Amino acid sequence: MYTTTIERHTQLTESLLDKIISLSQEIPEFERGYSLQEYQERLADKPVLVQFVYVEGELAGFKLGYSDQSGQFYSWLGAILPEFRQLGLAKMLLKDQENWAKQQGFILIEVKTYNRFTTMLQMLISQGYKIAGLQENQTEINDNKLILNKVLV
Repeated sequence: MYTTTIERHTQLTESLLDKIISLSQEIPEFERGYSLQEYQERLADKPVLVQFVYVEGELAGFKLGYSDQSGQFYSWLGAILPEFRQLGLAKMLLKDQENWAKQQGFILIEVKTYNRFTTMLQMLISQGYKIAGLQENQTEINDNKLILNKVLV
């Protein structure tokens, strides 16, 4: 069994964003990364939660979410480095995010994922997320974006 820890941050700093950008560059599914400016513009003046997960002290992944609607938390980005997959880390981050959001008074979490990320979609559904909408791509079905919600009770 591995020792895993989750580090939470609710104050956004440039060094945290640099850490996310650096880690994102190691994720094969992230074809186009976001710039520091894009992160800053999207997250400015919003409640945020940044989580990093470590395995045996080694950085293995992250999750980033924010709120821009009363009562709703948006789980925006997250990924596990390929060499740490299949350890349940994404589910661990998701559960930790849900617990934190519930403690903060949020009543709903929204997640968007592409049709091509079947493992992520299956994990979300297995954790009680429901498909609430679809942003259709006219040229490629794998690029359809699914919107999923979970009510925090």
